[in-house]
Amino acid sequence: MGTQSQREAHRSAEAIQRMALEVAAAEVRGIQGLATLFGSEPFLEAVELLEGCRGRILIFGLGKSGLAGQRIAASLRSVGTPSIFIHPVEALHGDLGIVDPSDVAILISKSGENPEVRALVPTFRRLGVAIIGMTTAGGSKLARSVDVLLNLGPVEEIAPMSEVPTVSTTLFQVIGDALTIILCRVKGFTPEDFAFLHPGGVLGRKISLRVRDVMHRDAELPIVQEGTQLVDALEEIIDKRLGMTAVVDAAGRLSGVLADGDLKRILRRTSGSIQNLTAGEVMTRDPKTIDPGALLVVAVKTMETNRPGAISFLVIVDEKGRPEGVVHIHDCLSLPAGP
Repeated sequence: MGTQSQREAHRSAEAIQRMALEVAAAEVRGIQGLATLFGSEPFLEAVELLEGCRGRILIFGLGKSGLAGQRIAASLRSVGTPSIFIHPVEALHGDLGIVDPSDVAILISKSGENPEVRALVPTFRRLGVAIIGMTTAGGSKLARSVDVLLNLGPVEEIAPMSEVPTVSTTLFQVIGDALTIILCRVKGFTPEDFAFLHPGGVLGRKISLRVRDVMHRDAELPIVQEGTQLVDALEEIIDKRLGMTAVVDAAGRLSGVLADGDLKRILRRTSGSIQNLTAGEVMTRDPKTIDPGALLVVAVKTMETNRPGAISFLVIVDEKGRPEGVVHIHDCLSLPAGP
């Protein structure tokens, strides 16, 4: 347990920060060491096996490895890849009845010598189930018995408790995250697919929403003519409380936008009175627009990645180029969390 003075020394703010940073640094070093594995032929083979799986991905592991396996299975399921975590002991006592030859098994064991995990291999061999192994011991019995070996190599756990799986558990999860996202991309998994699988959560609600669901329209839509006096345009901006107004030509087509942030620019470049200025003279031409059927997440990305700088709103126009709505960044980010 250490002496009283040693325990007290570990309680200072500086000591706690130092210890936390040491842990983080060890984890980062471990993750950086995965670069070789990710560039290896076995990793590519694992991806191909999982992509071609016509059944389910069955994941097995004990202890901390098992907990990492549970998380990997949950992540795979969340992006449309059928996956189940099965406890090895339960598997050996009847749960192997769930296994089908079309499945792919992932066996996770830090030492590669865990008897409960290794005992699963003969059954998979009889059924013709492909086996992927994850271990830190490339020469272990498990490593020699699988079809594809994802060998992390020696892993430096966090001192002084190097017997406790820390970095190795993180690395198993990082590999799982990498496989999850890669499968997501190579299979063409879309935000719409994600929303379909998460209908009850805030992620699902927000991702499934489209611009038309939240845009301001009709009486809420700020709009002025090009010939509108600037002071009147400012009043429209204030009244509609969106920090902007669309500016249209005589035919009602969108010709520009005027935002309250533009006023500083206008005042800086105008030496005289602004009383005689019109919205058309000072508006920003060719504003960003978006289709009403676009996903809300696409609208957010469009605003955040705009060049030369992020913007806070997008105008929605109809087939004739007439404004029919405005979506503001606040509309996208302040949605309720759902029922």
